[in-house]
Amino acid sequence: MGIFIIALIFLVLGYLLRLVYAKVNAKSAEQISERIIKEAKMIAETKTKEALLEAKVIVDKERKGFEQEIKERKQSVQSMENRLNQREENLYRKIDAFDSKEKDLVKREKDIFSKEQSLSSKFAEIEKIKEEEKVVLEKISSLTKEEAKKMLMSKMEQEAKQDVAILAQRLEQETRENADKKSKEILSVAIQRVAADHAADITTSTVQISNDEIKGRIIGREGRNIRAFEQITGVDLIVDDTPEAITVSAFDGVRRQIAKIALERLIADGRIHPARIEEVVQKVRKEMDQHLKEVGEQSAIDAGVPSLNIEIIKLLGKLKYRTSYGQNQLQHTLEVTWLAGAIAGELGLDVMFCKKAALMHDVGKAVDHEVEGTHHQISADIAKKYGESSKMVNAILSHHEGIEAPASPEAFVIAAADAISAARPGARRESVEHYLKRLEKLEKVAKEFHGVSMAYAIQAGREVRILVEPENVNDAQAQVLAHDIAKKVEQELEYPGQIKITVIREIRAQDVAK
Repeated sequence: MGIFIIALIFLVLGYLLRLVYAKVNAKSAEQISERIIKEAKMIAETKTKEALLEAKVIVDKERKGFEQEIKERKQSVQSMENRLNQREENLYRKIDAFDSKEKDLVKREKDIFSKEQSLSSKFAEIEKIKEEEKVVLEKISSLTKEEAKKMLMSKMEQEAKQDVAILAQRLEQETRENADKKSKEILSVAIQRVAADHAADITTSTVQISNDEIKGRIIGREGRNIRAFEQITGVDLIVDDTPEAITVSAFDGVRRQIAKIALERLIADGRIHPARIEEVVQKVRKEMDQHLKEVGEQSAIDAGVPSLNIEIIKLLGKLKYRTSYGQNQLQHTLEVTWLAGAIAGELGLDVMFCKKAALMHDVGKAVDHEVEGTHHQISADIAKKYGESSKMVNAILSHHEGIEAPASPEAFVIAAADAISAARPGARRESVEHYLKRLEKLEKVAKEFHGVSMAYAIQAGREVRILVEPENVNDAQAQVLAHDIAKKVEQELEYPGQIKITVIREIRAQDVAK
């Protein structure tokens, strides 16, 4: 019985101890959980603050970018507005100039009408004098009526020829002065707007090397490297005694440029053998194709001619490495484009049409070594191939005289702009032999006319001064002679620009004092 009580007491005590232990553990777990919750809250607050700060930085960055974009757009809009204002002012000035020219034309028309009336009255007066002279001759002469009539007609014919020559001289002088003034005004405005440089290229390029030892590596064992290079590039490589230089020679400018760049890269790399040469040349060719495309696109942008066919753009790029009489072909093409646009603007013609035709007028020169035919025929065929109008094809084809008659005013503008660009002093080189032959031909043409004693070509063939025999050519006939010689020069000679014909007639009177 006592053992039972003791066991019961121990059992009660154990239960109480377990109860106490459980309460202690529960309290400890509650503290731990509170601590974990507290730390989680702190971490969450920290993450929230970081996210807010990051979002604030992003928003600030986006806001600054937006403000910058708004600022740039405002500047663009302001620039466009300024350009529009300037164009409006130019338009008003052109309208004023047009009104002024219209008034001037009306005034000239009135002057011409009054001159015609004056000429009519003079002709009537001449007829009256003829009748009076006829009556007098019949009275004072013993000639028959037919003889007197023939004598009178002969005298009247001489006087009429003299009057007609004087009148023609005066009218032609007035017409020439007015035409020269207007044409010079238009051409001066066009040339003034275009101030292009002229670049004279040659058929060789020089590659500089650091020392002459590289020449042996370029030649290679038994010349295998230089033969491989020339065969792959299609150029001639001249390795001579010129110190620290190698010459690349080829008539094809694009091929010569590819060879030059490839050679420079091979020298810089140091590995020169046939396989490496082929690899470098192929890489340079791909880069050159992209470069020609970029040059053509930039040329179209500079000329203000959008939406050109991609193949025509590539041909334009090739013109950068093509020359004509020493004049860079791409520079010449751009200059003709600018001149044609300026002239068309002054004449009130289609400016965009003229620019586009001028930009394509010589693209045939980019492939004239690959395709048979003249460059203007090839250019016209290319334009036709890529869907250009018959008017455009005619303007391109007729920019050289004698090929096809111009079918529109714009075609004459293209021909004029091409002639201006080619005839500028220093624009093109001319061989001495061709130059001397042209001077001899000028003098020979002038000497073929009756009454000419001497002829001299001066000012590099830009003027011919002609001395006539005064007893065979009078003052009125001298003007007619100058006109006839000018016409024959136009028909028989080819020359850039224009040639001035000056006829000189002088009478020297002398006597001897004894």
